[in-house]
Amino acid sequence: MSSSSPFSDRLAVLPQYLIPKQALTAFAGWVAGSQWGSTTTGIIDWFVKRYNVNMAEAANPDTASYKSFNEFFTRPLRGDARPLAAAHFVSPVDGAISQCGPIEGDQVFQAKGYSYSTRALVGGDAALAAQFQDGQFATLYLSPRDYHRIHMPCAGRLTRMIYVPGDLFSVNPTTARGVPGLFARNERVVCVFEGVQGPFVMVLVGATIVGSMATVWHGIVNPPRPGTVREWTYEVGSITLTQGEEMGRFLLGSTVVMLFPKGVIQFNPDWTPTRPIVMGEGMGKALGEAQGR
Repeated sequence: MSSSSPFSDRLAVLPQYLIPKQALTAFAGWVAGSQWGSTTTGIIDWFVKRYNVNMAEAANPDTASYKSFNEFFTRPLRGDARPLAAAHFVSPVDGAISQCGPIEGDQVFQAKGYSYSTRALVGGDAALAAQFQDGQFATLYLSPRDYHRIHMPCAGRLTRMIYVPGDLFSVNPTTARGVPGLFARNERVVCVFEGVQGPFVMVLVGATIVGSMATVWHGIVNPPRPGTVREWTYEVGSITLTQGEEMGRFLLGSTVVMLFPKGVIQFNPDWTPTRPIVMGEGMGKALGEAQGR
């Protein structure tokens, strides 16, 4: 665990309040989407070395074959790279556990001294948030070196998608400790599913230089960034995804927050803050009647 003080964390994130995050993110998105031949390959090779990216896991390990940085960043893995555990719920991403555990009433724990409400996280919808009163949550952080496709923790039928405008702070651990309500104030895409175990929510949280977020059923959700909440609803039977199936991706890294109702999931006891995780590993087991699926 970090030995830094709350004051030093707040001091460390102070520059983020001052920099033009929207402009920086737009520029980064333009660079990441550009096709510059050998220059693009040079950027990718630098990134692989700088962040120690394991290209042996990639379906295509040849960095020169990627036409843009985004194409490299959202690269698929080999088919055998992420086997699914025999568990009711599996990790949807590669990354590290920021926090996980019980929702205290409607409060989701962010870091020492900071929490935020489920209602704020989902964009202000009180009825949606109420389904997760005293439930469980998991906040998973994807670093630059991680695989950046997002998969389903369990099978689910999509019912709604909500785009919520917001800030573009970094989502690294220092920022999580230094910016109040970080995950409920950053730009985000809220995906609402109905599963065998009941409803669950997957929130894709934007960040500084995250050029865009995309889902498999919609494509790129942002940009545009209209500054207002947008919502889509989906008819029964139109979009159903199986456990482990890809549901979205980040174009540059960020965080996924998941919400589950009370009495639905018991997290893997090994799941503790800062622990590295890989997509497909056992995240938890179903409780009560949901075990019989």
